[in-house]
Amino acid sequence: MESRLYTEYKNRISKELMIELKLDNFMQVPVLKKITVNSGVGEAVTNGQAIKEVEEVLATITGQKPVINKARVAVSSFKLRPGMEIGVSVTLRGKRMWDFFDKLINVVLPRTKDFRGLPTKSFDGNGNYSFGIKEHTIFPEIDTNKVQKIRGLQVVMNFRSPKDEYTKLFLDKFGFPFAKNVN
Repeated sequence: MESRLYTEYKNRISKELMIELKLDNFMQVPVLKKITVNSGVGEAVTNGQAIKEVEEVLATITGQKPVINKARVAVSSFKLRPGMEIGVSVTLRGKRMWDFFDKLINVVLPRTKDFRGLPTKSFDGNGNYSFGIKEHTIFPEIDTNKVQKIRGLQVVMNFRSPKDEYTKLFLDKFGFPFAKNVN
């Protein structure tokens, strides 16, 4: 069974994008390839349980087992040595990615306290978009009574798109909550 947003993309949005962007080939239409959710756990240097805690949080939020990231270089001021566990990440593709994207724009971001939209300047120049989430507790799967510490997350959305403008139009079609320019 396909995700609701993927079906909408396939049946309506991709055709609209092709017309609006004046593209000749269907393969030029921007498409979401993967979403990476990660969290750095700096306190893992002193607290061994922090990595396990964040690993459980990401698994609950995304529905997929996370990968533990290790330090590559030593940084003496942070008491960091190569091979130490310092972060956790999940890469979502396919149906899980589209389901997470749906949950993100329709449930999670509207639940953010004092939410005024995401910045339009967070594109990387290659059509990819990144943003941060300050509190992982805005996800509906998280039981706030069991939270030890509030964690921040970074979400990176990778697209097959030649320009940032194409990606922004793609996200606008899904009602992505960009901040309104108020002068």
